[in-house]
Amino acid sequence: MTRWLAISNRTNWEIARKKNVWGVPQRSKKTIERVKPGDTVLIYVSQQKVDDKLLPSAVTGAFEVVSEPFEERTKVFVAPEHMGEEIFPYRIKLKPVAIFDPPVEFKPLIPRLKFITNKTMWTGHIRQAMRVIPEEDYQRLMSSNK
Repeated sequence: MTRWLAISNRTNWEIARKKNVWGVPQRSKKTIERVKPGDTVLIYVSQQKVDDKLLPSAVTGAFEVVSEPFEERTKVFVAPEHMGEEIFPYRIKLKPVAIFDPPVEFKPLIPRLKFITNKTMWTGHIRQAMRVIPEEDYQRLMSSNK
């Protein structure tokens, strides 16, 4: 079983949570093809300014993968402005394991996360749609939800 961190924004997080599906852009096809049923996906959302409040980067939930990757071209997700008409066609079906309410703030955990090797330029470690994280990091993020 592989542990994945899926990188998103709050809009697409809500879509994934409601529809129990995760999608990646065309350029991430090879990554999602490595995902298998039984794997676990933690969803990370980047920081976002809403009105005059800054919502921190956070992990919002954990899901079990319950399908093989598949291609679906129905527009479900909202593409960030810089991605143009991207529809995130490569998808997996999910089953909720835990919804973090409140979300687990990410930045305070950076010093203890193994997959982030550059602690000062840490955003470089989350610039793709999905990445494998070590079991130790998965457990640390899950236990931070309590």
